[in-house]
Amino acid sequence: MNRKVLPSVPDSVPIAKVMLQSSPLQSLRQRLADSNARFAAVRACMPAMLFAHVKAGPVDDEGWSMLAANASVAAKLRQLQPRMEAALRAQGWQQSTIRIKVLTD
Repeated sequence: MNRKVLPSVPDSVPIAKVMLQSSPLQSLRQRLADSNARFAAVRACMPAMLFAHVKAGPVDDEGWSMLAANASVAAKLRQLQPRMEAALRAQGWQQSTIRIKVLTD
């Protein structure tokens, strides 16, 4: 019988440790936390029925994106946009521009 020898597998490193040691991953983690915090801050401005149809999107140097499930949800978010941007400014976000994008399949 011919057996193949598998290469040795290096010891695994916990993901939390890797994220703390990697600058790009740490930056990504901070942006995700920032996006989620912004989403929590604007939820009070949205009707509860929209929660299931909206997701927090990426944060960049120009602002933050909210992701709408469809065009109708995006239209409602655009109506609420001034109120949501004001809520972000009131809670200390200097860059409070919100971009609303429709998710595509």
